[in-house]
Amino acid sequence: MAEAKIKAKVATTKAAEVKAVEVAPVAEVKEEVKETAKKATTKTAAKKETAAKKETAAKKAPAKKAAAKETAAKKAPAKKAEVKQTVNIQFSGKSYTTEDLVNIAKDVWQYDLNQKVADFKTVELYVKPEEGIAYYVINKDVTGSFFI
Repeated sequence: MAEAKIKAKVATTKAAEVKAVEVAPVAEVKEEVKETAKKATTKTAAKKETAAKKETAAKKAPAKKAAAKETAAKKAPAKKAEVKQTVNIQFSGKSYTTEDLVNIAKDVWQYDLNQKVADFKTVELYVKPEEGIAYYVINKDVTGSFFI
């Protein structure tokens, strides 16, 4: 019987120890959960702060760009407005614009002179309506004429 009492005490002691051991980790886990929650709150607050800083920077950026444009506008001389020009040459019931004459010169360059269009850089045209001829100087070295 003494053995039975000893076994009962050991079992009761072990059960009490086990219960005590089981309770201690729960308290620690609760503290860890609280700490994790604090960290998550801190991270969320940091993310919100970062987002707020980015929004503020984004709002300031257009103002900085506008200020930079105003400064550049003040430094650079004002450009004169370009006037669109169209020249029409009319004679003997015919009418040509400068664009038409340049296109004819390109065609002469490509088809009559067998050159690449990419090599066509500059052209000077001299129109003599009384003769019905346009004289050209292409790339400052090729000269010739074509009938209009």
